[in-house]
Amino acid sequence: MVRRHRASTRAWHWLNVVAVFTLLMSGMTIFNAHPRLYWGQYGANPDQPWLRIYATRGGEGFLRVGPLEVETTGVLGVWEKDGRTQTRAFPHWMTLPSNYSLAEGRKYHFLGAWLLAIAGTLYLLWSLANRHVWRDLLPRRNEIAPRHLWQDVKDHARLRLPRGEAAARYNPLQKLAYLSVLFVILPVMVLTGLGMSPMMNASWGWILDLFGGRQSARSVHFIAACLLVAFIVVHLVMVVIAGPVNEIRSMITGRFRLPPEKGDTP
Repeated sequence: MVRRHRASTRAWHWLNVVAVFTLLMSGMTIFNAHPRLYWGQYGANPDQPWLRIYATRGGEGFLRVGPLEVETTGVLGVWEKDGRTQTRAFPHWMTLPSNYSLAEGRKYHFLGAWLLAIAGTLYLLWSLANRHVWRDLLPRRNEIAPRHLWQDVKDHARLRLPRGEAAARYNPLQKLAYLSVLFVILPVMVLTGLGMSPMMNASWGWILDLFGGRQSARSVHFIAACLLVAFIVVHLVMVVIAGPVNEIRSMITGRFRLPPEKGDTP
């Protein structure tokens, strides 16, 4: 049994769970107000979106991305609630609040954004101060060599996870994934979110210019959120594969039981 995660990492992790899910679910409520995405400065119903979730008059739900169209009846576009057919993009069990309210959705989104920003800033400053980023997250040169990365990809595909002392450290794919979230995905989400805020837009209009306009910023914000969801899904799958009890305990108490090396007695 070893110490794996510092208190600051554990606290930030669970605060992030609350903040990110608040943001994602309230963001779906906001998206339901206009379930279309565009590129450029402007976008309205008559314009051609690159992504759209909608319901047909025949009562079918569809997701359209560019020329690709997929029927999503029962999940997106058209779904049932309390015996009634609803025709909003995301269903009630995905949104916050569960009933459609754009005003309430924005309040929850604002709350989640503040929680994420404050907790994230404190965690980043503390991680820089105690060298957590350099010591635990920054990959070494040999770890990001193509041959090493490809071997790591093959090991994960075959579910050959690190054992013994190596299991207590982040592997190269984990490091790259966490760094991408910390220094690319989350900053892009925050920056585009700030750019779309009316108050910030009035004083810092250059943020939207960075992304090519309001609608482009909205699209980038949505794509970054989807990448974050993909990261969460992969993260949860790997936790289950690696052993959920041991992994979750380490993120609550900091204590982690090293998996035995091959041939060792557990």
